[in-house]
Formats: sequence, structure tokens, C-alpha cells
Amino acid sequence: MHIITLTSDWNENDFYVASLKGKLLSACPEAQIIDINHRIKAFNSSQAAFVVRNSYPHFPENTIHIIAVNSEPEIGGELLAARKDNHYFLCADNGILGLLGGTEPEEVVTLTGNYKDDPDTFVALTVFATAACKLSGGTPLTKLGSPVKDYDRQTPLRATIEDHTIIGSVIYIDSYQNAITNISHELFNRVGNGKAFEIYVQSKHYMINRINNRYNETDPGDLLAIFNSSGLLEIAIRNGNAAGLLKLTTNSTIRVEFKEG
Repeated sequence: MHIITLTSDWNENDFYVASLKGKLLSACPEAQIIDINHRIKAFNSSQAAFVVRNSYPHFPENTIHIIAVNSEPEIGGELLAARKDNHYFLCADNGILGLLGGTEPEEVVTLTGNYKDDPDTFVALTVFATAACKLSGGTPLTKLGSPVKDYDRQTPLRATIEDHTIIGSVIYIDSYQNAITNISHELFNRVGNGKAFEIYVQSKHYMINRINNRYNETDPGDLLAIFNSSGLLEIAIRNGNAAGLLKLTTNSTIRVEFKEG
């Protein structure tokens, strides 16, 4: 039995999620279907990639991930199936494969031939569902389409280093309105090397000079910084709404300045 995960920008209240699940259950009833997220912002490939990137490593090997975000290909664009880290990914050629981070996929094939033969606006239903069920039934990836080498290789936005300062960005706002940055624990330790530091949020309007191990080490309503389960620096307000109150959005700048000496 294979697991098929679903990530989309459809919202659970629309008929798209139910239609895709119905198609999958009809075509490959032995598969287990798991929802990852259906509240991705419309056409936001970066947000979709972040959610899938931090989810898929926890699934069993050979899980099939349908990423139905910004999935109608541009004119001349491709629909792709890829194998990466012993997982399968079905998505449009919209940068998502590169934004998943880590090593490049071992194999990538185009599914666009199927789409061109039977064009439809609901490609997750007409193309991705068929490909997912074939993979679930044991069809090798290479039998689904032609190999592709030239696809969109966008990379996740990285924090930069200037002297004793890390300049990062908010890359995701979670459901608690905590602001997750692209500053990793590894980078923080490597640049800081145990030095005292100050974290500046929204220019120098807000400053944090300690890292929490738990959210509850800070009083309710107070600002805090913590490295989350993904190893990324997160700005939060305990029992509060950090992104809303501090007017943080994706791409807001977060600076970590380490003290010399």
C-alpha cells in the first residue's frame, strides 16, 4: 500500500479536494490518502514548497506527493514527476522542485504529453491522479514520461552574512502567526560561535537578546525567539500574534548582530 499526500491552494470547502480524492480512490483504492495542506495561498509556490519540504521527510519512503499549487503550466511549460530522497513528487514546472531544497532529484520526467493529448484546467485530476496511481501500482517513474534535465531550479531564499551580522528573512507565517525565518540553528552557531547577540525585528523597533528553549519560558504577551522543530529561527509572541502585531510578512528582514570580543 502506498501513501499519496495532497497539498493544494484550493481550500477544503471547494469541490476540488473531494473530486481528486474520489478519482484516486476509484483508480487506486488500495492507496492511503493523506492531506498535508489545502490552505496554501493561491499560486504561492514558495509557501507550498516550504510546507512540503518540512513535511515529506517524516513520511515513509516511496510516498507520492501531489503538489497542486500553481499547477496549470505556462505556455510551453511542463508537468513533472520526480524522485527525490526516495519520495515521488508530482507538480508543475514552477520552481517547486528546486524550492524543496537539499539535493537535486535523482530522476525527473515530463507528464506534459498526457496533458497535451487531453488538455484540461484541472490537471491534478486528469494528470497527477493518473500518474500517482500508476506509481502506486508499481509503474517505474521512467515509464510515465520522457526524462527532463532543463526544469525550473529555483532555490530557497538564503540568509546572508556581513561581518558579524546575519541578515535573514521571514519565509513563512504559521497558523499561530509566528514568523519563521531562513536563519538556521547551524548558521547561527557557526557565525556567532557563542558570542552575545541582539536580534532586531522590523529594523530596530524590537530587539531580542536571548533564545528560548520553550515558548513558556517567556511571560504571556512577551516577544521571544526560538529555534523550531525544523531548526529555523522563529519570532513569536507567547500566546499572541507576532506577525499581526509586529506587521511581519514573508520577506520581512530579521537581523542578528553578534557582539565582537
